[in-house]
Parts: sequence; C-alpha cells; structure tokens
Amino acid sequence: MPENATSFQSLGLSEPLLKTIAEQNYTQPYPIQQAAIPAILKGNDVLGIAKTGSGKTASFVLPILESFQKMPPAKNRHITALVLVPTRELAVQIGSVFQIFSERLPRKVKTLAVFGGVSINPQMIALQNVEILVATPGRLLELLSYKALSLAETRILVLDEADKMLNMGFADEMRDIFFLLPKKRQSILFSATLGDEVDKINKDQLKSPVRIEIEEEEQNLDLIKQTGYFVDPDRKGPLLRYLIKSQQMKQVLVFVSATRTADNLVEKLKKNGIDAMAMHSKKSQGARTEALNKFKSGKLTVLVATDLASRGIDIQFLPYVINFELPRSPKDYVHRIGRTGRAENPGEAISLICPEDVHHFKIIQKKMGKKVEMMESYDIVLQGY
Repeated sequence: MPENATSFQSLGLSEPLLKTIAEQNYTQPYPIQQAAIPAILKGNDVLGIAKTGSGKTASFVLPILESFQKMPPAKNRHITALVLVPTRELAVQIGSVFQIFSERLPRKVKTLAVFGGVSINPQMIALQNVEILVATPGRLLELLSYKALSLAETRILVLDEADKMLNMGFADEMRDIFFLLPKKRQSILFSATLGDEVDKINKDQLKSPVRIEIEEEEQNLDLIKQTGYFVDPDRKGPLLRYLIKSQQMKQVLVFVSATRTADNLVEKLKKNGIDAMAMHSKKSQGARTEALNKFKSGKLTVLVATDLASRGIDIQFLPYVINFELPRSPKDYVHRIGRTGRAENPGEAISLICPEDVHHFKIIQKKMGKKVEMMESYDIVLQGY
C-alpha cells in the first residue's frame, strides 16, 4: 500500500479494536476501508462497488462493532445488525471476522452465522442473545417462520455481494426480508457490479448513500517469480515436501481444489515433520481462525487452503504460494499467486504440473500474458521425502 495511506488510528476506531487490528498484521487500511469506515461510523448509508479481495469485510465489521460499544444490549432474539450474504462460505468467513475483532471489546457482542444445508435446530438454539446475525436469505426466512428471531428492531442492514445474491435467484427472498425490516435503519450495500437490479435495491432501500467505487488494481505480476515443475501424480506429495525442506521455506500458502485433499496433505506434511494446518469450509470457525492466526504470526510453516476459504487470507508479506492443484480459471490463478508479491515485496509462486494439467496451464499462461519457467522434476531424488 502507498506510504502516505491513511492509518487505522485516524479512522475513528477505539483502542481495543486498534490492538486487534495490529495483532492481525493489518498495517494500513485498504482504499475501501479508508472511505467506508468513517461513513458507517457517522451513520450514513453506504453503496460500495468493490470486487472480492478489496478488503470490504473489515470495512463494515470494524465500524459496526465500534457502533455497538455505544448501544445498549438488544432484547433476546432481537437482531440489531443483519448481514445478508449469498453463500455458506461467505457467512462463515464474515462470522469469523466479527468474532476475531470483537475479542478485546469491553462490551461483548454475540455474532452467529446461519445458512442452509445443515440442521436448523442447533442454529435456533444458538440464536440466544445474538445481536449480529450473518445469514443466507433462505435460511433466515426459515428461522423467521419458526419465530426463532425478530428483525423488528434491526438498526443496521448489510447486503454483501448483492449482485451474486441476485444472480443466485434470491431476489424474492431479499424482498421478503426488506419488508420485515424497520424503515428507519442504516443500510450498507456492497456489490462487485452495479447492474439494474442492484441499482433498484440501492434506490429503494438506501437513503442518500455515500457512494464508494474502488477500481480493481492491476496485479503487479512482475514482482512474483513464477516457476512450474513437471511431475507425475505419485511424486507430487514428495516433491512438495522436498521444495519446502530444501529451500527452508517459511510461511507457505498451498492451494488445493478439495477439502479432502487439504486434510490428506496436512496429514502427510505433519508425518514428515512439517508444521501444517488446513483451512476450508468444513472446518469450524474456531479452527479456521486458529490456523489463520498461527499462519499470519509466522508460527505455522504451511497453510493448506481451498479457493473459497482463502478469500479471507490477507497477508502483506507472504513469501511463497504453491499450487498443489491448479484452479479452474486463469482469473483464480492470478488471484491465488497475487497473495504474494504485494506491497512492493517480491514473492515466489510455484505450480506442480501433472501430465493432465499441461494443456490447462498453457491456457492460464496465455490468458495471464506471461510465460512461466518450467522445470523437470524427474531427476530430483525424492527418496526420504
């Protein structure tokens, strides 16, 4: 980030939050945080046009938690702040961010993430004394139909990834939820794009919003040394361990495409004396938070993550990214390797390419506009790895 960027101290946040921000290795606020945090703290409605990965989660989590410090506790099962999201993964991630940043606060605030695809009963029980609810639209309406909570006194509404919610067919559910909310409230809408449907919600639900539009920064891939290794599938695991050990790597973010692969890989790494943890959607919030905190603080050598879980990983000085498995799209590849080579610090991205990956990797390179230096791994002795 630029050296003259605003500091978190200047945004109106209290000392307990600033301490946690420092512990989480957040050094300077992203542009969206610089603009949104003061606006939300003033009670303004906000319309934010920003892509995933722009730092928007903290831009509403921090001011909402700050505002709660001056609010009396709500009546039981009366939600004060509602965050609507399109997917379970995003609900879990945002719930986790609220919990991390609320740890040091003098006034304790209970947050819960609710979503479909799991039993509703534990969620109904867990809603006891919840003040901040992160929810997918369908599950929220189910819980409301059981009278498990009330939105009658909701003061803050956040619509995160509104365009994605509409694209996933949640327009009717969103309308039903808007109808149940008080007219007098603070509304915050984030979307990657501002199409007609999102703009209609903006005009119908937001009052004179502060408009924040963040242009997506071009990723500077020149700072990232990219390398690929040709490898047979049965030598992939040993090659990964060889690279980590022989190059004495610290803080390695390894990407895989499935949760089962992540867990198996961690098990193998640990058996071979490499400290590793997995981060994916099937892990509990506590386990994900612990893994991320250990990794950020440098106490964990390897974090193995899926693309969905990786959305919340934001480390300024990450030296290594390894693609154990390639992502489906070239865009996701750039997003992955862009976790390193940030803030003018060089980084290294390594991809392990099996014979069946060769064609796909050529497409990724063509779309990226960069050729990756490829190396043979067949002459590397992997016995003992």
